Order: sequence, then C-alpha cells, then structure tokens
Amino acid sequence: MKRFASVVAVNDVSLEVKAGEVVGLLGPNGAGKTTTLRMLSGILTPDGGRVEVCGTNLHADPLAAKQRLGFLSGDTQLYQRLTPIEVLRYFGQLYGMDKTTLEARIERLVVDLEMGSFASRACGTLSSGQKQRANIARAFLHEPQLVILDEPTNGLDVLSGRFVVEAIRREKASGRAVLLSTHLMSEAEYLCDRIYLLHQGRIVDGGPLADLLERSGQANLTDAFLHHAARGPADG
Repeated sequence: MKRFASVVAVNDVSLEVKAGEVVGLLGPNGAGKTTTLRMLSGILTPDGGRVEVCGTNLHADPLAAKQRLGFLSGDTQLYQRLTPIEVLRYFGQLYGMDKTTLEARIERLVVDLEMGSFASRACGTLSSGQKQRANIARAFLHEPQLVILDEPTNGLDVLSGRFVVEAIRREKASGRAVLLSTHLMSEAEYLCDRIYLLHQGRIVDGGPLADLLERSGQANLTDAFLHHAARGPADG
C-alpha cells in the first residue's frame, strides 16, 4: 500500500513475476502503475506490505535485492555530456562488473539494440528513441534476474518501439523475469504472458489473456478492462 497525504495511490496489490516470463501491469494514466513499480524497485517505501526480489527482502537487504534487478522509469535521464558507451561503462563499474565482462556486454547490447550509429555520440544530441534504447541497455547491462520497465515504449515511433520489444523478448528467452507497465492494450496482448489490470490503485483481475477475456466475457483486452472499470475496484 502507498498513501500520499489523504490519497491512497496503491492498495492491496499482490503480484508475482516468474523467471522466463513477461508480466504486464496494465491501466490508464493515474491508475497507480508507476507508484507500484517504484515500490517494487526500492525507490519508494511502501506504507504496508512486503517486496521480495528472487527471495531477498528488498527492505531488509536493499543492496542485495537491487543487484538482482534492473529498473527503467518513465523519467530516466542520461548524462547529456557522456556517450551511451560511457554511460554503460560508468554503470558497469557501479555494478562491480569486471572490465572484460563489461566490454563484452556493452558490445553485445550495442549490436542487439542497433546502437552502432550513435553509441559514441553525446547523449544530449540523441533522439528520444535513441535515448530510450540507451536506457534499455543500461537496465539490462548487468544481466539482472528481474527487469522492471515503466512504459518502455511510451512516445517512441514504430521503429524504436520495435527495438525495445525485441530486447524484452530476448531477455525473456534468456530466462529473466520482466515486469512492465503500459497503457497500450495491443502491446500487452502480444508481449505479455500474464497481465494484471490495475484500476484506481487496485488489481481488478490478473492472469493469461485468454483467462481475462473468458472471465470478462469480452472479445479483446480493451473491452475486458472497460468491463472491470465500469464495475469498479471493489467489485473486480
């Protein structure tokens, strides 16, 4: 649970992400998605409840837990005077990666995210799509067991969005757990193994897409969400 003054932003949210799957947290702006992800990543402290990362209590042992996760927030910024490669080297050193492993990992990410044309340019000169690819590389750099992504394709064109989606699928194939938030129904439908519907700070339904549609009696995810939203969180 998380409260801001008299407003309860997130309440009674319980979810699990397993290795090798992509789980989506779906809801409109203001539903509580970002607040939930910031609590799960250790940026915000919940007013109630518990967060575990790969069996490690995030609040009892935050450093150990955070070493196992990568996080990309909706407002993540890059160091404008550094190049993407320099940013990745800097964070790799913070993660304690040895030089040989770090350089190999950077080279792999530059190839996978097709960053070669801009990896040595100052981040301040990059387009929004190029910056987002660099941010994705930073989140995946230390090969965390859990990756948390807040609206990773928001504001991107089709091409840049494709690079991000393909990167997420590669992480899933590598056995990593991926939790992402989105307000794009179509993105959740083709990318996520399981989906949680968040409305007014509460989860109103969750599970594989087919199960969500069957329980709601709707033909698509948009209508399923609207069905639950109309009923309200207390009845979901």
